[in-house]
Amino acid sequence: MEFRSLSVILLLTVLIHSGQTARPKATVTIHPADPVFIGETVTLTCDTGSGDGWYYEWFKDSKPLSEARWWNKYIISKVAESDKGAYTCKGRRSTESSYSETSDAVTLTVSARPKATVTIHQADPVFIGETVTLTCDIGSRHHWQYDWFKDSEPLSEAQQRKEYTISKVAASHRGAYTCKGRQSTEPSYSETSDAVTLTVSGKPTPTVKVDPQSSVYTGDTVTLTCEVESTGWEFLWYKDSQPLQPQSPVDKETNTVRVTVSDKGRTEFKCAARRKNYFYDGSYQRYDGGYDYDNSKKRYVYYNVYNTHRSAPAVITVTARPKATVTIHPANPVFIGETVTLTCHIGSGRHWQYDWFKDSKPLSEAQRRKEYTISYVAESHRGDYTCNGTQSTQPRYSETSDAVTLTVPAEKPKPELTSSHKGAALIGNPVVLYCKLDQSAGWRFYWSKHTQSPENETKTETHSYTISSVSVSDGGQYWCRAGRGTPVYYTHYSDALWINVTGTTRSHSLTVSPSRAQHFSADSLSLSCEGQSDSTGWRVRRYTHSEKVSDCSSGLGSVTGSTCNISSLSTSHTGVYWCESESGESSNPVNITVTKKPKPELTSSHKGAALIGNPVVLYCELDQSAGWRFYWSKHTQSPENETKTETHSYTISSVSVSDGGQYWCRAGRGTPVYYTHYSDALWINVTGTTRSDSLTVSPTRAQHFSADSLSLSCERQSNSTGWRVRRYTHSEKVSDCSSGWGSVTGSTCNISSLSTSHTGVYWCESESGESSNPVNITVTNGAVILDSPVHPVTEGDPLTLHCLYRDPKPSNLTAEIYKGDSLLQTQTTGEMNIHTVSKSDEGLYHCKHPEKGESPQSWISVRGSDSKTVILAVSVVLSLVLILIIILGLFWCYKKKKGDQQNTNQTPDQSQSPGSTQLQTDSGPEPGDVTYAQIDPKEKKKPNKTKNKGGRAGRKLILSTQS
Repeated sequence: MEFRSLSVILLLTVLIHSGQTARPKATVTIHPADPVFIGETVTLTCDTGSGDGWYYEWFKDSKPLSEARWWNKYIISKVAESDKGAYTCKGRRSTESSYSETSDAVTLTVSARPKATVTIHQADPVFIGETVTLTCDIGSRHHWQYDWFKDSEPLSEAQQRKEYTISKVAASHRGAYTCKGRQSTEPSYSETSDAVTLTVSGKPTPTVKVDPQSSVYTGDTVTLTCEVESTGWEFLWYKDSQPLQPQSPVDKETNTVRVTVSDKGRTEFKCAARRKNYFYDGSYQRYDGGYDYDNSKKRYVYYNVYNTHRSAPAVITVTARPKATVTIHPANPVFIGETVTLTCHIGSGRHWQYDWFKDSKPLSEAQRRKEYTISYVAESHRGDYTCNGTQSTQPRYSETSDAVTLTVPAEKPKPELTSSHKGAALIGNPVVLYCKLDQSAGWRFYWSKHTQSPENETKTETHSYTISSVSVSDGGQYWCRAGRGTPVYYTHYSDALWINVTGTTRSHSLTVSPSRAQHFSADSLSLSCEGQSDSTGWRVRRYTHSEKVSDCSSGLGSVTGSTCNISSLSTSHTGVYWCESESGESSNPVNITVTKKPKPELTSSHKGAALIGNPVVLYCELDQSAGWRFYWSKHTQSPENETKTETHSYTISSVSVSDGGQYWCRAGRGTPVYYTHYSDALWINVTGTTRSDSLTVSPTRAQHFSADSLSLSCERQSNSTGWRVRRYTHSEKVSDCSSGWGSVTGSTCNISSLSTSHTGVYWCESESGESSNPVNITVTNGAVILDSPVHPVTEGDPLTLHCLYRDPKPSNLTAEIYKGDSLLQTQTTGEMNIHTVSKSDEGLYHCKHPEKGESPQSWISVRGSDSKTVILAVSVVLSLVLILIIILGLFWCYKKKKGDQQNTNQTPDQSQSPGSTQLQTDSGPEPGDVTYAQIDPKEKKKPNKTKNKGGRAGRKLILSTQS
């Protein structure tokens, strides 16, 4: 039973498998064949190959294509660029759930429809009578048939042909030409080309232009230009109706020809042009030109030749021109330092004026002269010299002479001196020096050392010099040069090469005091050979570039024994110094360098006026080596009272009015001290208060004319006795009026006749050392001064500046007012008004007159407004009073409360407890009295010898009582 069941199951399985068939696979076809052109209709067909009853699903780029669902054909009526892609399909039966396999992808390629283009084979415009070919090009497809249109109308004589040739163009052929193509296969037609206009002009006649246009002399080069419309021409030239020969292919392709006229007389020049008219089919018309092979088209092309008319003649009148010649005496070559004369000869004519040229450039120093003499020839004179002549009559110009070369030996070369040894050479070792010269052969070489005079140079035949066993005396500076020829022509000396020798210490050395290598001009210097003991007759010698080798006794210093003293150095003392004995032994050399005395720059941390109480830092800048101390002076100080600092800065921690004025600085180092120059003066302006002790100047201005009178008065000073007028000038430094530059009356100084030596800083000074604010006084010999205030101007006040003139005064008073280098105003009155002065107006001012010249510069200072200071002071005082009243009120309340407690807990005669404080007053305030404070602000002044002894100036706190 079990066996039968198993047999049935196997039979059924075989029947089921025998009844199954393979699933069909769909295929996609495209019509028309790929590629498809934009705008065409295309049909895609899906075929399962297994009968009817199928529904179809379409996919583009693997995405369902809903508009083609169920149909086996998908028709696109107007193909666009967006339709390109990979198309697939599959089928499904309607009666059962069975599917075909998806087709392989078929790509739909969409291409732009080809567009025709028209080209005209001949440059536009085309001239009547020429041959012209129009070509219709449509991509790379074949079997096109062409339709031509002129001005949008069919052109029957050109139909079907790719090329349309017009053998003889007429005016009627002008127009806009287009074409398109059609064929039996796809694409069946092209797009119509863009229109190309054929322009037809009349037969051209060239014109000839001549440069120069005036009379021409024989030997001149004339430029002829043939001008004709359009391009592609070959040009033909005719001289006196005969072809101009020879004409190279280059000449024919350009419209310009340069002709050198060699025959005098009248000459006519004409030109004509021609060009080839190509066409590609010789069967369409006659051709009389010939044919060429077109490499791009791989075929022969035919052409006709088209000629223009001949131009009208251009007439040139040629005149024979004399030619100059240049001679040189003496004959070439000419050596450096010789005198040479160049002569310009022009055979015919008189009254020539001569123009000379060197290397084709005008030689200004030789112009107009027949002979050009160079008294001392240098290398710069070498070159090619030419000349020509000019005169007022004909011929006005001569021909330029042939060039004559003036030969001067090449620029003097300079060899390079090197050593085989790097660094110091060890005693006993060899040293080789090399004199390298990048020149031709035949040189001898000359060697010198700082201890040798030039006439004792060592000569070698080669460029090397060997010291076989170096010693200390071989150390020092070496030079070389080369020479050749008779007389010997020498090169420059090489740069110096320093040979250092080491390995022992010699007793004979040069002692230098001060012991440094660098020194400033005007310093003193001592050089001593006193310590030498091995030989006798030691002396100081030196080598400089100007004097070469010389002794101290030759004028460089004074000799005392074996010591050379130079009292005042100059830069010419820079050189190599050494000791040398009578027997020729020498010490190690030393280099001494002398530079000019430096001058520091004085600057301030504060720009503009400094406010009283603020710090001010002065800086003495010096671009030199270390070791300097700095010295500071003010216009009120004498030089011996300078302030010294270890650094380059000087600080005024709390500036006061007396700190205002001019400052200088200098630096110094060494023993004895070597000082630099003084810096330029720096003016420090101080603002913030008005001092009663000020200098009165009459006339009250900062600038004055020489020979004018001036009065300076300290009469208003009252705080101290013995006031006098003092000044600082660059020549006299600090001095009193009584020292001779003015006459004294009381505290007034009168100067009857000013001079420029009176320019300086002036101030009042008392016996106790107090001083007023300083003022600047400038005296000029010029004709113009600026009337500007001598004292600082208060911020907010008006200010008037105007030009003053020395007699006779100009009729035109127009003047320019400057602040620094900037022009502020130009006024016909020579006057400028500043209605409200501010801190920004502070600076250097001057004025300028167009005829009289310009004034000196004067600094105008601006100080803060007094009203601001008063308001601030009152505000401070009132605040302090209010605070004191509050404190005293609290104190009174406390006392009252304490007194009540004492009345309750104490007897009246009990003493005060330890640690408590009482305010002691002159009258002894009783409990319950009102106490008040009064503030008396007074300006702090220096103590007076006769007043306030033992007292203290400042604010008083006065305690008083009131019942």
